[in-house]
Amino acid sequence: QVQLVESGGGLVQAGGSLRLSCAASGRTFNMYTMGWFRQAPGKEREFVATIRWSGGTTDYVDSVKGRFTISRDNAKNTVYLQMNNLKPEDTAIYYCAAAFALQSRASAAPNYNYWGQGTQVTVSA
Repeated sequence: QVQLVESGGGLVQAGGSLRLSCAASGRTFNMYTMGWFRQAPGKEREFVATIRWSGGTTDYVDSVKGRFTISRDNAKNTVYLQMNNLKPEDTAIYYCAAAFALQSRASAAPNYNYWGQGTQVTVSA
């Protein structure tokens, strides 16, 4: 099984940047589609970004396109989320997730097998 640990969250002002990291423990990290989700207080968990295991295909929720970049380093068993030009509406707990050889919709949370505990991102106005 895969265990995921997020890090890199914090408090920043609007327009600032953060880089989130998700370290995975599994031996077959390269076979997992990786995703980032977020949940703000009182709201549903929201898809943010995903990167496929099959060749680096990425996808983002419209609200972060052009500002966030997901990447992975399979040699380090790590996925990253570079967040630039942060906005107050980005404030949430950010969760890393993994799905083994996912062939269905990568934006759907139920398709992911493993989840981290989350890291808090707070963006002040």
